[in-house]
Amino acid sequence: MIDAILFNDIIHGLFVLIMGTAALIITQRSLTSLFNIYAAQSMILAVMAIVMYIEYGTLNLLFIALLTIIVKTVFIPLFLHNVLKRIPVKRDLQFSFLSPASSILISAVLIFIVYFFFTGLAGDMLDDRPLLLGGVIGISLALMGMMIIFSRKKVITKSIGYLTMENGVLLFSLFMAEMPFIIEVLIVIDLLMIIVLAAVLAFGIDSSLEEFHKKLNRLGIWIED
Repeated sequence: MIDAILFNDIIHGLFVLIMGTAALIITQRSLTSLFNIYAAQSMILAVMAIVMYIEYGTLNLLFIALLTIIVKTVFIPLFLHNVLKRIPVKRDLQFSFLSPASSILISAVLIFIVYFFFTGLAGDMLDDRPLLLGGVIGISLALMGMMIIFSRKKVITKSIGYLTMENGVLLFSLFMAEMPFIIEVLIVIDLLMIIVLAAVLAFGIDSSLEEFHKKLNRLGIWIED
């Protein structure tokens, strides 16, 4: 058990770090830094799960922390770094529809909207402040991942958007969902993400979305022939 005040301070500090990494992912142009920030964000989530395990003693929280460290902090970033060594593109300078500054502004607005909506919907049932913030920031992080997918052009950067969305699901699950079911869901999602990343590697990870579609279309024609 951790002292209640200390526990809340640690959780709030980790929330701040998570939102900081999300802001960096939105604005970062260097792919190497992008992968490192994603790994750091995943590690912060793992630390949060460990802190909650120490506080509540739920073994599933420890399993989630280990799964997050192995798959999302180590395996996927290493996979992406290895891919990066084989492609000519090292920076993603292309933004669609939203600039980094406008993305940050929209993210801030999204957080406030989710907060007011969430408190209005379930505020009376959620007297626990970390529980409320966990749900709000989890949903906000998932929406920020969607915005990364929407605003970036390179397929490899969009993949980080999907992974960021998954981190939002994980954060939400730590505070708002049943652990055994979420573990199974996360394992399936991780496997699907590995398949997606492998497909991206095979068909042009350094392409824009339009170029990626053209390569897939050429593959379909080749298969039909």
